[in-house]
Amino acid sequence: MLDKELADYLGSTAGASLPPVFAAPGRKGRADCPDCGQLTGNRVCPECHNPLPPAYVDSPGRIVALVGAKNAGKSTYIAVLLHELMNRVGTELDASLVACDDRTIERYKRDFARPLLEQRRLLPTTASAATTPREPLVYLLTRTRRSRFAAGRLGRSRNDSLALVLFDTAGEDLRSREVRDLHLRYLEAADAVIFLVDPLELPGARSALLEGAPGLPDAPGDDPDSEPINIIARVTEALRARHGSKPGERLPVPVAVALTKIDVLRPALMRQSALHRSRGGTGVLDLDDREGVDAQVRALLHEWEAGQLDTYLGQQYADHALFGISALGGIPEDGRVGAGGVRPYRAEDPLLWLLYKFGMLDGLRPGDDSSSQGA
Repeated sequence: MLDKELADYLGSTAGASLPPVFAAPGRKGRADCPDCGQLTGNRVCPECHNPLPPAYVDSPGRIVALVGAKNAGKSTYIAVLLHELMNRVGTELDASLVACDDRTIERYKRDFARPLLEQRRLLPTTASAATTPREPLVYLLTRTRRSRFAAGRLGRSRNDSLALVLFDTAGEDLRSREVRDLHLRYLEAADAVIFLVDPLELPGARSALLEGAPGLPDAPGDDPDSEPINIIARVTEALRARHGSKPGERLPVPVAVALTKIDVLRPALMRQSALHRSRGGTGVLDLDDREGVDAQVRALLHEWEAGQLDTYLGQQYADHALFGISALGGIPEDGRVGAGGVRPYRAEDPLLWLLYKFGMLDGLRPGDDSSSQGA
């Protein structure tokens, strides 16, 4: 039968048929239908009636919203981040990342991995949810963590799991309240946000970028949807609506702000800059390195007369951190990945910091035997 809530979300009646939807405690993962009495284990979102993968319901879930302007490289970043978690970073963390449903498997292959990683074609900009409703990418991240006895000896191990839900958002969707309310309700439910900021959107940074890479595209122009401060303010408004926060009260949602295309900036930075260092693959968050990168990016924002970004974030959020990343590691050529292939630089840093905040990753200062756990 036609399900109105699902049809509203999809924007079409095609594929919007469901059996009767009913409320149930679901503590055992199954419940009897009040209409026919049949036992069912299928669960859906109470708002949009999209099917919920069992792993998301049964494991602690964290929704991470990925937000940025049209040219910030959100799709490219997602493709590279997931590939890193499935391979190099996953090995480092002793972690596995597994898709929770067939839609996630198909979308990752079709929209991300096949065109970028196999065919080396640049991904198109994120389409508006008004014309193309997007499905979230839902993964189960499982880490094997080993406790330590005295003198650093490894003790018993345990597996910690986290359902990770990734959404990518087109900047123009945040301007329309109608589109935002219908398709982007997850913004109000986000447990964390990653903002991608293209330095080309910061007028003070463009001259420095052009010196290192004269072949960069033209400036985006005067589109207000491309201005990072406007995008961040709209997301903040949605989060405040969810939390019911008072004016002046800072939001408890951790926010990561990442400058993209950092590979172009690095040659212009002093050699002792924290952004010249690669992150050490130790399976923990290096807190000294994290603070060094944060301070360097903050200094760059103020140098480029974009310090209001940092000031605004500090006023609105109880916890935010700054990052410098590169998903591709080089400048694209004619719509394709550069000759060196995809060579990500610190693309995983924002998510590792969030895992630390979620309590899934320990933090350590070099030379200190005691580790701290994220709050």
